[in-house]
Amino acid sequence: MPKFTPVTPVTTIKNGTAKPFTINGQDILIANLDGEFFAIEDRCSHEDSRLSLGCLKGDLIDCTLHGSRFNVKTGLPVEEPAVDPVRTFKVRIKNDMIEIDPGSL
Repeated sequence: MPKFTPVTPVTTIKNGTAKPFTINGQDILIANLDGEFFAIEDRCSHEDSRLSLGCLKGDLIDCTLHGSRFNVKTGLPVEEPAVDPVRTFKVRIKNDMIEIDPGSL
């Protein structure tokens, strides 16, 4: 059974942007894509750099360290040097709050 944790009101993450949060000791990046929210691990799988330092363009976030890009919907890398995905998290909206399940895959 998922254990969702309230993170932030939906109004704090504008469309086309992403914001970092630390939830239960995990660095997580939440992105708003046309009112749909996605959460991924805020660490590049290649060199452990924070993805929140990069730019969100469409559904891709780039790592500023070596240029890898990841799909925020799936966590999959779409550009090398990263070849491993980043972890994704289940997201839901409840009472205008973004909630995530930090234990989800």
